[in-house]
Amino acid sequence: MFDFDAASDSLPRRIREGLDRLSLVLRSEHWAAAGALGLSPTQLQVLWILAGRDSPLPVKDIARHLGVTQPTATDSIRALADKMLVGRSTSTKDARSTLVTLTEAGRQTLKAAGAGLSLTEAAVAALDQKQQEILFVTLMSLIRTLLHRGAIPAQRMCVMCRHFRPFAHSGSDTPHHCAFVDAAFGTRHLRIDCRDHEPADPACQAATWQAFFGAPGNLQASN
Repeated sequence: MFDFDAASDSLPRRIREGLDRLSLVLRSEHWAAAGALGLSPTQLQVLWILAGRDSPLPVKDIARHLGVTQPTATDSIRALADKMLVGRSTSTKDARSTLVTLTEAGRQTLKAAGAGLSLTEAAVAALDQKQQEILFVTLMSLIRTLLHRGAIPAQRMCVMCRHFRPFAHSGSDTPHHCAFVDAAFGTRHLRIDCRDHEPADPACQAATWQAFFGAPGNLQASN
C-alpha cells in the first residue's frame, strides 16, 4: 500500500508553499496598484499606514511597520512629500525626530487605490462567509504567532486589545463585545488594524486569546 505520509512533505511546508503562490499574486497587485498612481509599493504602503492613524507618525515608527531600515523609509517619505501626498514636521518633543502626516491629496490617492476589487479580494469573496471567517481567524493566529517570535512589528488586532471581550454574547451572531464603543459585534467584524486599539497587558492578551480561540463557539473549535 502506498504510504502518503512517507511520500509527502509536511503539511506546514505545503501550506507555506500555498502562501508563497498567493504572495506572488499579492506582490503583482501591489506593483500594479502603486504603478497606476505613479508610486512604488513601499510609498503606497506608507500612505496606508498613515491613513490608519489619528496623529502624526515618526519616521522610525513607519520604518518599523514597513519592516525596512529608517533610511529606506526616509527616501519613500521624501518622494511622497515631493508629490504633496504627505506632510512633514519636526517633533516638539525631539528636534531630531520627523513626524509624517497624510495630506488631503494623499487621502484622495488612497481612495483611487482602493476603488477596485483586487483579484485576491475577488477570490476571497467567492468563498462562503463561514470559510471567510475561518480563514480570517487563521490568519490572525499566524500573525499573532509571528509577532510573538519577533518576525513582524506590533499589530493593532482586536484579539490583542484591552477592549475586546470574546463571546460575551454567546448564542448570537454578534457574540463578541467591544468595550470601547460598548457594542456587540461578530467574528466577521474583527479587525487586524483598528485605529482605536489599546494593547492589553501580556497576561490579559494570553487569557483573551485562550477565551477566543479555545471557546466552544469559535469557528476553529467547532470544525
